[in-house]
Amino acid sequence: MDKATFAMGCFWGPEVTFGELEGVVETSVGYMGGELDNPTYKDVCSGTTNHAEVVQVIFDATVISYEQLLQVFWTSHDPTQLNRQGPDFGSQYRSAIFCHSRQQQDAAEQSRVELEQSNHFPSPIVTVIQKTPTYWPGEDYHQKYIAKRNGLA
Repeated sequence: MDKATFAMGCFWGPEVTFGELEGVVETSVGYMGGELDNPTYKDVCSGTTNHAEVVQVIFDATVISYEQLLQVFWTSHDPTQLNRQGPDFGSQYRSAIFCHSRQQQDAAEQSRVELEQSNHFPSPIVTVIQKTPTYWPGEDYHQKYIAKRNGLA
């Protein structure tokens, strides 16, 4: 199994989006990229920790490729909005790809270049692509949050 981690606004929706893909074995939500060890949701929402809300995806690369996951990432949020998605704003809602290997970083950078050259978006892409920092799992009540609210989990 391989691992991919994406930040694209509030983590509840992306967890559902990636979790429905064939080849995705597991998803979890949490926090990455900040200065505080073991942050809580309250810490992250304060805007002082520099963490992003992320979805971590465990996938079977023989069924779905990392490049296919990148396509879902790019088409499931607005990568031109700095520190916001929809009604949510703050650095915790930034667009970011956290790479677990040099191959992932190369693929992510190449996909961003191709998207920029396509002129699909009228504004520049602000997505940050970086090496994966420590992943801090979100609280239990955030895991599969939408499924729980809809009585599916």
